[in-house]
Amino acid sequence: MTESLTSVRKKHLLINGEWVEAGEYSSIRSPYSGEIIAEIPMATEAETELAIEAAMNARQAMAKMPAHKRAEILENLVRSLQERAEEAAEIIALEAAKPIATARQEVSRTIETYKFAAEEAKRIHGETLPLDAARGGENRLAYTVREPIGVIGAITPFNFPMNLVAHKVGPAIASGNTIILKPASQTPLSSFFIAELLLEAGLPAGALNVVTGSGRVTGDKLVTDHRVSMITFTGSPAVGIGIRSKAGLKRVTLELGSNAAVIIDKGVDIDKIIPRCVTGAFAFQGQVCISLQRAYVHEDVYEEFVSKLVTETEKLTVGDPLDEKTDVSALISSGDIERTLSWIKEAESQGATVVAGGKSEGNILFPTIICDADSTMKVSCNEVFAPIVVINKVKNVEEAVELVNDSRYGLQAGIYTNDITTALNAADNLYVGGVMINDIPTFRVDNMPYGGVKESGTGREGLKYAVEEMTEMKLVVWNRN
Repeated sequence: MTESLTSVRKKHLLINGEWVEAGEYSSIRSPYSGEIIAEIPMATEAETELAIEAAMNARQAMAKMPAHKRAEILENLVRSLQERAEEAAEIIALEAAKPIATARQEVSRTIETYKFAAEEAKRIHGETLPLDAARGGENRLAYTVREPIGVIGAITPFNFPMNLVAHKVGPAIASGNTIILKPASQTPLSSFFIAELLLEAGLPAGALNVVTGSGRVTGDKLVTDHRVSMITFTGSPAVGIGIRSKAGLKRVTLELGSNAAVIIDKGVDIDKIIPRCVTGAFAFQGQVCISLQRAYVHEDVYEEFVSKLVTETEKLTVGDPLDEKTDVSALISSGDIERTLSWIKEAESQGATVVAGGKSEGNILFPTIICDADSTMKVSCNEVFAPIVVINKVKNVEEAVELVNDSRYGLQAGIYTNDITTALNAADNLYVGGVMINDIPTFRVDNMPYGGVKESGTGREGLKYAVEEMTEMKLVVWNRN
């Protein structure tokens, strides 16, 4: 690890292209070691106001910037990030306790996400309309254009501190908007790092502003201020519902919770799918919106699936996120350890069986597999956001689909089956934002439309789809009569 990353760093707010000292600072600690790793500014309402003013003042410059120039800034960022990829991965591992190998994957995806953003900047367009299809529309030319929405407030979570920022900042720049970014309090170092690179890449002053601190102060100011045209938020349903209720007529994109499920049909090659299911359940300690939390397994293959999943799970290496061999490290906070252990105890007391894990060491929860958990137990019906997977036996896929749908969430679901009719019926009947056939629900690449139904949110991310959310359609009609 580089020397600069091991020492405590004091970061400042980014407002109008300048690093501005805040009135108050707070320490953040490594979730794994507990050591203080940085001093982070706690923005006041007045400091957030300055960020909004800066974004407002930069709005015209961004809106008028040619598409090729917006693309070039993003391409410059991609090159810088490629050169400093290892440093970026170390920052993620340090602040989020994401195992370093997994952190490198996130950086790789982040690079790809900004590449997609650069490409999308060049293909934002409208369409021509045949007005003479309607009576009275003869001899008129009509076309649509897409224009930037204005100032965007982006509120991001801790679990993908670089790539989920990219999914908001990338399309905002591509579409000519300005941004105020409020990253998660535990993981702002990734955002400060990207902001530095974007300034070097040629982004105009005020186009990106970074304010850290309390959601009740900075978040509420962004959500309620009339100059902010859109809020894009990834986080918990409770906070997302609060944002929706306060945002008025702002455009709002919400990527919220999930308790993603996979269905395992009879006749499936269990040996082939076990490694994918282990990855889906336990990658980054299960702190992934589409982490595999529920598995509904056909009774014919249930015993084999459970036995082999336990065997593979027990091979995982638990420890320091900066160790190359580590598969699973610390949860983001000690409070999450207390919460998840209490949920496991509740499940056991109500008749469920813990067949692997179920214990903790420091802030690490060992990968946990629970069988026969009723759908009303917290480990099943809530979002665990921890390395816990619940496995239940089903008689057929139809029963499994009903159980998957019996949830207040609906982000993504997966099904493994060899039968094409079963797969297509599941795709029709699963009430989720995305169905993954012959894969875990945890599959995501960064150009696909990503989002859910029910309490999993509203709107879609994925660069093309985010650009649509971040632009307004304008109609132009030219009367040639």
